Amino acid sequence: MYAIIVTGGKQYKVQAGDAVYVEKLNVEAGDKVTFDQVVFVGGDTTKIGTPTVDGATVTGTVEKQGREKKVVTFKYKAKKGQHTKKGHRQPYTKVVIDAINA
Repeated sequence: MYAIIVTGGKQYKVQAGDAVYVEKLNVEAGDKVTFDQVVFVGGDTTKIGTPTVDGATVTGTVEKQGREKKVVTFKYKAKKGQHTKKGHRQPYTKVVIDAINA
């Protein structure tokens, strides 16, 4: 059984036992989190939401909070001596999926 959930403006295909890196959630490591925006549940029977499946939830445990590797952007203007260098590290939350309740 698998499901497609929406969190942080993105869609993720999840199964029980999967580790998913989602946009940062305001929860501590070790806490339980419930995703109630389930748009699709697949397996033996298929349920498609309009826009979400009624009564379907996905529960998971927060494993850790972190930040991704640094992405460096470098812009320059040729022959002008003008340049800018910026770095960015996107925060994420690692969630281990426990169960799909459909």
